[in-house]
Amino acid sequence: MQFHLNGFKPGDPHVLDASACVAPQTDTLPQEVDVLIVGCGPAGLTLAAQLAVFPGIRTCIVEQKEGPLKLGQADGIACRTMEMFEAFNFSEQVLKEACWINEVTFWKPHEQQGGIVRHGRVQDTEDGLSEFPHVVLNQARVHDFYLEFMRNSASRLEPHYSRSFLGLTVDHNAGDYPVTVQLERVDAAHSGTVETLKARYVVGCDGARSGVRRSIGRQLVGDSANHAWGVMDILAVTDFPDIRYKVAVQSENGNLLVIPREGGYLVRLYVEMDKLGEEERVANRGITLDKLIAAAQRILHPYKLEVKEVPWWSVYEIGQRICDKYDDVPEEEAGTRLPHVFIAGDACHTHSPKAGQGMNFSMQDTFNLGWKLAAVLSGQSEPQLLLTYSHERQVVAQELIDFDREWAKMFSDRPQQDASGNSQGVDPKEFQKYFEQHGRFTAGMGTHYRPSSICGENTHQHLATGFVVGTRFHSAPVLRVCDAKPIELGHVAKADGRWRLYAFAAAAEPANDMDSRIGALCKFLEESSDSPVRNYTPAGQDIDAVFDLRAIFQQGHSELNLESMPALLLPRKGRHELLDYEKIFSSRVKNVVDIFELRGINRAQGALVVVRPDQYIAHVLPLDKHQSLADFFAGIMRPAGVASSVI
Repeated sequence: MQFHLNGFKPGDPHVLDASACVAPQTDTLPQEVDVLIVGCGPAGLTLAAQLAVFPGIRTCIVEQKEGPLKLGQADGIACRTMEMFEAFNFSEQVLKEACWINEVTFWKPHEQQGGIVRHGRVQDTEDGLSEFPHVVLNQARVHDFYLEFMRNSASRLEPHYSRSFLGLTVDHNAGDYPVTVQLERVDAAHSGTVETLKARYVVGCDGARSGVRRSIGRQLVGDSANHAWGVMDILAVTDFPDIRYKVAVQSENGNLLVIPREGGYLVRLYVEMDKLGEEERVANRGITLDKLIAAAQRILHPYKLEVKEVPWWSVYEIGQRICDKYDDVPEEEAGTRLPHVFIAGDACHTHSPKAGQGMNFSMQDTFNLGWKLAAVLSGQSEPQLLLTYSHERQVVAQELIDFDREWAKMFSDRPQQDASGNSQGVDPKEFQKYFEQHGRFTAGMGTHYRPSSICGENTHQHLATGFVVGTRFHSAPVLRVCDAKPIELGHVAKADGRWRLYAFAAAAEPANDMDSRIGALCKFLEESSDSPVRNYTPAGQDIDAVFDLRAIFQQGHSELNLESMPALLLPRKGRHELLDYEKIFSSRVKNVVDIFELRGINRAQGALVVVRPDQYIAHVLPLDKHQSLADFFAGIMRPAGVASSVI
């Protein structure tokens, strides 16, 4: 990360100076806020952390629990989520603490001897899918990292605990603060006290029984929960040889999923329990911890499992449910009304833990919403931008639900008992094959947004076939020219609300030549009346405050002359007008296939890859399609200094 921009400051560079516009937080809720977030789960904290970057936006997050989470429910962290954590600057901490999932083994009934036998082993994620692995870490630690990020931000944002959501009303004629919310204090000292606040926007991240969802008349619809599963974190002694792998066990006595946990000793077991009746709930079965342990021991037979300690356990029902919309705008009013209340995470979609996407997908919901709220509240975009949240996230959630339904069904089916496949149940080999084929879903890479105002058509996709419009920006190694440091290009994109413009230069056109396409692009962005940089960057802010332009050349770093580069690639920033040297890269990295080849970038023509603040590719354009670039942003941004329409 860069620091010292506005003067030397000792100490931890992650701890930013508190903004002068932020009042110290007290135990009392503010009367008016820009955004109220209900729920301190993964979705709520991701949104709060994103908005904490903007001290001018008054954000409040409330939680019914009395304090931070101590023991987590979710534990799997997908590769895509690790990429997002890098944007919040705590991916390295997660990598150090977490258990890495490298391989998955598959077990089936032993036809001759009884018990179970290993029949397959696969790599957990395909080579080159991400620079990050799939890891496992207590959800509470993920919360800790977000809370630390919020405390260290210029906003000094902290949650308000012991607040139970009672309800809300939306007055569309109220002007600035149309949402009125009532909360009840549940701490002993203030029990029963009702607090009222007004907000421009409210986001319900309050789980599957969401009160915010009920307040806007939405409901989860889908399959009934007809199967009970138990989950427990255990410290145990066992002779089962794969206890430190991720394992899918299908046995005559039921099915089980092994997830090794961080620290070297802790293991999570998902254990198949009972079929449920049509209207039956898991609570009616009286499943105890002893029953859960006994079931796991039967499934793992002939291997022994001696449980020494159980820090956490629970039982749950498998069901796939989803809301038809994620905001408070009725379908029939979509063209005439703007949203003020949103739901995210389990509040709008639920599925089994088998694909490991509950926490991961929830965080992606609010990473999508966060930058849009920030753009609207800062005056960068009109409120119509917020309509894209439900449009984008509901569709991809339905795709995940469809995958999870089939995956959970296969996992719960009994394994076939003969090689002919004539008996009922799922063929263990087919089960393994399905896992391998759908690895991108379990890695969090299944999201592909459709064309919209913020996601362009794929007209020029041939210029960069590995940067597919609508998918996340797939990082690759490059060499920073100013100091010959190899870095991951995607890691320059932080959770700061900025758009990224990655300009990949044509082979025969170094930037030294101002008639080159890179030179012409920089001249357009600096001088043209149609330039997005000129039109949408507020006066007094750094020139890259909204658009972060990076150039990647095919020449070696020693062949590139910094003195001859366009000024826009060496921008002056901050109160001292210091030069930012970190915008220019070479594709030539020692012992690494270069990014042009890895991502299918046209070497002769180059390409401009436009990436949204949530790391998804918005457009791929020729370097000289300046007007196309201008037109794209004209459709979603408001000129700096022009008053916004009513929020």
